Parts: sequence; C-alpha cells; structure tokens
Amino acid sequence: MSRIDESRDFIPVRIALLTVSDTRTEDDDRSGDLLADRIRAAGHELAHRAILPDERAAIADRLRAWCADEGVDVVISTGGTGLTGRDVTVEAHRDVYEKEIDAFGTVFTMISMDKIGTSAVQSRATGGVADGTYLFALPGSPSACRDAWDEILALQLDYRHRPCNFVEIFPRLSEHRRRK
Repeated sequence: MSRIDESRDFIPVRIALLTVSDTRTEDDDRSGDLLADRIRAAGHELAHRAILPDERAAIADRLRAWCADEGVDVVISTGGTGLTGRDVTVEAHRDVYEKEIDAFGTVFTMISMDKIGTSAVQSRATGGVADGTYLFALPGSPSACRDAWDEILALQLDYRHRPCNFVEIFPRLSEHRRRK
C-alpha cells in the first residue's frame, strides 16, 4: 500500500500552472488559486502562472515553452477538459506529449466516481510527459482540482511516496535522447 517514507528527504519540484478559460481572470480564478495554494503548502515552487483562452495552438505553445524551460519540472493546467466545442485543452496537451500517462485519467475517473457518480464520464483529465517534463490537464472546477491534487498529484510529486513516485524517475524521462 502507498505510504510516505519519512526516512527520505522531501524534494521540491517546480510547477507551472495554467488556467484555460475564456472568462476567468486573476481576480476570480478559484481553481488556479486552489492549486497554487496547495502547490506552495506542499513545499513545491510555483514557477509560473498564467491564464489563456480556449485556443488550442496558444495552449500547446505555452505548454511547449514551459517544457523547454529548465526552471519547470511539472505543468498543471485547469479548465478546458470537458466535451463542449471550446474545450480543447486535452487536444493541446496531446499535441505536446511524447508519452501519455494513461492511468492518470483512469485513476482520476475512479476518484471522481466516488464523489459525482457517472457524471465522471464527462471529464477528460489527462497526463503525459514531454521534453522531460510532466504535464497534467485537470478539469476547471475547484472540487475536481482538489481531488486531483489531494488524491493523486500531492502523492506522486512527493519523493518520499512509496512504493514509487514521479519525482524519482525525473532523471530517466529523457534517457532516450542520450547517445549510445
């Protein structure tokens, strides 16, 4: 079963946070605020924060820029994961991914099922890796962001989490680029 191994040192990671919305501003970005607060409370660094409209190319460009930034280890976006015509965050993420973390969406759906029942099928939360950086697309609701952070990301972004976590494999995310 998963646990925190107190004999290991905590390693903070640098996280960029993107809110995708045609209507949100810095003054009313409740999901972004919730995630920023949780990122800092966990001991991680909030490397960047931005709000972009639901425009696939602009979202993908921002994700790529943050993946290329040596000061960013993880990118979390919130918003634009639904089923409506303007919801393009998942497609933008997949434009950038080198590898998708399929189980992230599955586990998020399992957690959501316990809270909102079959309405969980309307979420397209996703995760992936690009350029040695983890990327996660979360729904725009504060409750969904809370669930994803508290029940998945807070644990997987903690080096002390056992039996395994995302932090311990950071050095190996780009090993395919090394010369043989």
